[in-house]
Amino acid sequence: MKSIMKISLLCAVFFMCIIFSGNVSYGQMRIGQKAPDFSLKDMEGNVHALSDLHKTSLSMLYFFDADSRPSQEGLLNLYHLSEKYNKADLTVLAITLSDRSEIAKFVKNTGIKSPVLLDDADVSTSYNAEIILPTVCILGPDFQVLDYFQGGGKTTDAMLVRVAERELQRNNTMLAKAISSDIVNRNPDNVKAKTVKGYAALQQGNVDEAEQSFNDLSAQGKNGRILGKEGLAAVYAKKNQTEKALQMVKEVKEEAPERSYVHLIEGDILYAQQKEKEAEEAYIRAVNAKEAEPYHEAARYNQRGRMYADAGQYEKARELYDKAVSIDPFYITGTTNKGLTYEKEGNLDKALEAYKKALSVDQNDTFAAVLAKKAQELINLQNNTEKKKRMDGLVNDLAERFRGQQTSQKTKEDAWTSPPMILSFIDFHEKGGLSERDGFASVLSTQLTNYLNASGRVKVVERALMESLLDELNLGSSDLADTETALKLGNVLAAKIIVTGSIYYLPQKTLLSLRLIDTETSAIPQVTTWQISGGSLDKELFKLNREILKTVILKYPLKGYIVTESGDQTPKTIGSFEVITVEPDMSTVRVIKTDRPFKTDDKIRETIEQAAL
Repeated sequence: MKSIMKISLLCAVFFMCIIFSGNVSYGQMRIGQKAPDFSLKDMEGNVHALSDLHKTSLSMLYFFDADSRPSQEGLLNLYHLSEKYNKADLTVLAITLSDRSEIAKFVKNTGIKSPVLLDDADVSTSYNAEIILPTVCILGPDFQVLDYFQGGGKTTDAMLVRVAERELQRNNTMLAKAISSDIVNRNPDNVKAKTVKGYAALQQGNVDEAEQSFNDLSAQGKNGRILGKEGLAAVYAKKNQTEKALQMVKEVKEEAPERSYVHLIEGDILYAQQKEKEAEEAYIRAVNAKEAEPYHEAARYNQRGRMYADAGQYEKARELYDKAVSIDPFYITGTTNKGLTYEKEGNLDKALEAYKKALSVDQNDTFAAVLAKKAQELINLQNNTEKKKRMDGLVNDLAERFRGQQTSQKTKEDAWTSPPMILSFIDFHEKGGLSERDGFASVLSTQLTNYLNASGRVKVVERALMESLLDELNLGSSDLADTETALKLGNVLAAKIIVTGSIYYLPQKTLLSLRLIDTETSAIPQVTTWQISGGSLDKELFKLNREILKTVILKYPLKGYIVTESGDQTPKTIGSFEVITVEPDMSTVRVIKTDRPFKTDDKIRETIEQAAL
């Protein structure tokens, strides 16, 4: 792909929405259809095909007249945004029927560096973009037509607002906020732009800034008052100021009962208060309401689906998840949630298909990546007959040990040398509100397992083995909440440490209370409360992995004996060592600091300074 304008989250051009109903015919574009492919050349003869953008989740076709300033206006706005935010994730293809001399003049006068495509293949005709210019076609994943607008002039701000809304849907809050702020600076009366600005700030965690935006908005006529109070309800819920949030909900419901988002906010609050029946009724009202901002549409169907999934009604849950994604193709939360319903039913192929679909929209999504890897490993295990047979035999043996209260622990003949450090995750208990994303406990334990195993310092019991054993023993979350049962399970798995805890879903963040328990002594070497907010989940879990490793090294340092020395590699004194190679029963070290001569059978012990943390 040689020549495309990259725009950040700030671009989604929308003027007057022209939606054609009925079947698609020549010269018409219908929302939801797949955009027809094409291939055009720029002024230098470079070829640009729409299909080249298959890795781009949001792209824009901008048809314009190179000799008309009103037609150029939106394109220039997008170009300047791309210059300002050069890491933008929106691709714009500028297409024109104008002749070469007009295009050359346009490029010279504007200084635009992005390629302009010459339409010599009737592409403008197929997109109904010959008479009314500019014509803008916004494409989402799989080249699905999301928006189709025609016209210029005063519609430029409307176009940019729509771009900001699309970027908010994609969690590109920086650009959404930048675009909406720019519009508000030019036109303080634009309530839609102010609304996007407020929610972008809220999504970024800038709660006070969001509150100020919504307070200002609520003073701008009836529409602004409703949107402002709706935003304030979200702000107060985020601040955990429940009474103030419910008051705003009440006021919006009285004035605009068809606004769905306030019902969703109310449902989340009630669920966190353990009023599940009332929460369900609020979610139903949210689904049935008729008015919502585009970036709030999908969540109402998702939350209702989550309740169905928690009740084991997976088919009903999938219907609502599909509805959420059909409305908002960037809403991969619904896609991964759908995959988890298949996984819980044992249909790993369909689960993996859903996770891969989510990754095709956002390849950096930790949830989808971890769940996809886990599903693929389970599928591979099922297809490996010999390995599956060995796993089943091991599970049966462990189950018998558990039932017979036997353990796999053996008396150590050597009280000094460290045994292998084996760790096992026991199910986390989820509390608080109804999280938008299902499967957090699974993602948490799976990714931490990956990180800890990769360290080489800890061996974590395979998740597949653990889940198979729990199924065989018919142990659920309530059983594992009992510490004695959890310790007994850890013992039969020969785990030195079990990791358990609780996940608290709060409006403003997710809190993880994590405990490490020694299976031999029942001591608790570490209790950690970890806050996970709107940042990178992968980075947060990597930091948590480091904390666990730090505790293991401090509380259970590696210990052993010097077996032999090599005269040409080892100094005459002993001190600090760095491990160079590790084998099952022996390690080679390099001396860093020497204090005295050492001899065979000197004891060595790991310290935190030696660990690569």
